[in-house]
Amino acid sequence: MAAQVITIDHPLVQHKLSLMRRVETTTADFRALMREISLLMAYEVTRDLPLKLQPIQTPMAPMLAPMLAAEKKLVLASILRAGQGLLDGMLELIPSARVGHIGLYRDPHTLIPIEYYFKVPTDIEDREVLVVDPMLATGHSAAAAVARLRQTRPKSIRFICLVAAPEGIRYFHKQNPDVPIYTAAVDDGLDEHGYIIPGLGDAGDRLFGTR
Repeated sequence: MAAQVITIDHPLVQHKLSLMRRVETTTADFRALMREISLLMAYEVTRDLPLKLQPIQTPMAPMLAPMLAAEKKLVLASILRAGQGLLDGMLELIPSARVGHIGLYRDPHTLIPIEYYFKVPTDIEDREVLVVDPMLATGHSAAAAVARLRQTRPKSIRFICLVAAPEGIRYFHKQNPDVPIYTAAVDDGLDEHGYIIPGLGDAGDRLFGTR
């Protein structure tokens, strides 16, 4: 499969992302906007899930109604800690999804990701995985998370973020050309500290009020 970057350009997604970018946006508002935008993005990411017809009874008559195919089971895998913000909104839309957590932090000098936690459902090989992290900056953390997930042999993997840098996209797809990236924006690039410009700052700090 060729490397794919799918930009979710729905007006509501773009508007909410712009509100999140503003430096004066409070922690409470940032958190609420992240939940709202993640729910909207989940619609787009899951639009190709297969359906099958099942018999149901309406108040008026029986019918064959389209329902999600039972075999299309999903796992939402959050890259800690900022991934929790996207996870919460997506779970509102897909409450039956299983949840995995991948704990990574970047060494401040080398920017190399270091794993400190990994927990996913035991039956992940039967499921499709949506990896969520608000920022795709250098791409190292996302690539490390996907490499770790591959060891569990899931059916497929997709990566979802709010903002991506071109450098991160290139690095991620060099390692994972078969994993599509869904993002609300591709920004200009990275600064000397590996932060996305213009970006929205440190998503984890803004989400949890630790800035």
